[in-house]
Amino acid sequence: MPTIKYIQHQYPIQSGIKQKTVNVKQLEKQSFSELLAEKTTKQLKVSKHASNRLQERNIHIDDYQWERITNKVFEAKSKGVNDSLVLTSNAALIVSAKNATVITAMDRHEAQDQLFTNIDGTIVLG
Repeated sequence: MPTIKYIQHQYPIQSGIKQKTVNVKQLEKQSFSELLAEKTTKQLKVSKHASNRLQERNIHIDDYQWERITNKVFEAKSKGVNDSLVLTSNAALIVSAKNATVITAMDRHEAQDQLFTNIDGTIVLG
């Protein structure tokens, strides 16, 4: 009787103009319900701490800007980013892309002299 040997392959997936490579084993680890939830609900949560900081520091981010931030965070997540620094024209946010949650916020003036650690990605929006 012949032995069966499993070989791990990467299959290209066409997404717009760019090509992405997906590891089959990674796809198997994610359940259908997780995949469905990820694809249908692309919303950022704002932690209580971040919400307080936004209020205390009088930082206002309009709906359009939140949408841009959300889209870029989910794009970063798809590229393997777990925690990112998001810089806008008036704010600096630390966001857990892995959990889709804004962790903290500060205005750009306050952020200019800060050292940011434990991030593995940066998103700069004008």
